[in-house]
Amino acid sequence: MRRVIVTGALAMMFLAAPVVAAEAEAAAPEKAAESTGFLLLQDKGASFLGAAVGAGLVIIGGAAGIARIGGSAVESMARQPEVASQINLTTLITAAMVEGATLFAVVVCLLVLFM
Repeated sequence: MRRVIVTGALAMMFLAAPVVAAEAEAAAPEKAAESTGFLLLQDKGASFLGAAVGAGLVIIGGAAGIARIGGSAVESMARQPEVASQINLTTLITAAMVEGATLFAVVVCLLVLFM
């Protein structure tokens, strides 16, 4: 699992590099005149791809976290049925926190499209 996360993070960094370079070129007015529309579209495509990959990795991570929480809760309830209500409450709160972090990360990935 760690390999997937590290590989995804490295891929997002390499995909974001052309976007950063395009922003640096846009800051220099003499180089902005030399840019063609195709190069600008190509850089925007890289940011679209980076946002899509980032959002996908975030969703996969959030789903894996919530699945692990649910599996552990069911196993705990099977071992100690008398505290099932406390385990259920804790599970819902923890899953909501993971879902909130996942939603926040997806919004950050989608902000790349508008910046």
